[in-house]
Amino acid sequence: MIKLVKLTHNVLNAERMKWRRKDLRNKETPAEKLLWGKLRNCQLGVKFKRQYSVMNYVIDFYCHPARLAIEIDGGIHTVQTTKKYDVYRTGYIKSLGINEIRFKNYEVINNLEKVVLQIKNSLPSPEIRRGIG
Repeated sequence: MIKLVKLTHNVLNAERMKWRRKDLRNKETPAEKLLWGKLRNCQLGVKFKRQYSVMNYVIDFYCHPARLAIEIDGGIHTVQTTKKYDVYRTGYIKSLGINEIRFKNYEVINNLEKVVLQIKNSLPSPEIRRGIG
């Protein structure tokens, strides 16, 4: 049984990570910019945040109500050491009760609608989000 950690301000978007979040927002990739255009302003029915920190990790996009992290992977993620790091990081984030889905840059750029559909399918139903179901 997985014990969920209460995601408090000490865990989420801690002040100590503010500089890193800001730096990453300023260095946004074309794929991140494209996907952010579809996620911002609650277009999928829930709020997403861009470059959001969980402990010492910064997630490309995060939806707190759905506990969903979205990562966009560039070419560096094909390097063996980065792959090992990603597996560890994903496991740690999952241990906090956060689901993570990953897309490659080229998936976002070449098939944005399919990526958005996969994200929609990873979100809880509107009834659950409202606390009805």
